[in-house]
Amino acid sequence: MCLVLMLAVHIYLVTRPKAPDANTRIMARLDIKQPITQEDADHITSWLYDQKGIDHVLVNPKSQIAIFTFAPIKTNGDEIAKKFTAALHYDAVRYMPSEEEMMKGCPVKARSITAKVYKVFTHIF
Repeated sequence: MCLVLMLAVHIYLVTRPKAPDANTRIMARLDIKQPITQEDADHITSWLYDQKGIDHVLVNPKSQIAIFTFAPIKTNGDEIAKKFTAALHYDAVRYMPSEEEMMKGCPVKARSITAKVYKVFTHIF
């Protein structure tokens, strides 16, 4: 029982919302709605790296997807997407996962005993 309580407290502490700090990174994805070449991908990569707060960029011309990580205290993913379409004139949208996709991405919230314990404690607190 003590171990279950410790696990529940741990889950609560690591899953509760916290304000972003200097070490927080968020990953974002831009879906480019037109064919791009490797040259376009290189140009997009360079442009994204030049934006404030972005520290990692991957652009795949085959799938027409750009993925980048950024510091949320320095910039905003939606703002980057707007600047991207305005500056580079590509038809692109920021991909936002559905609630179902978010649930699949988090092992704590998966269908397991841990998920049941998590649910109980989120309803209590």
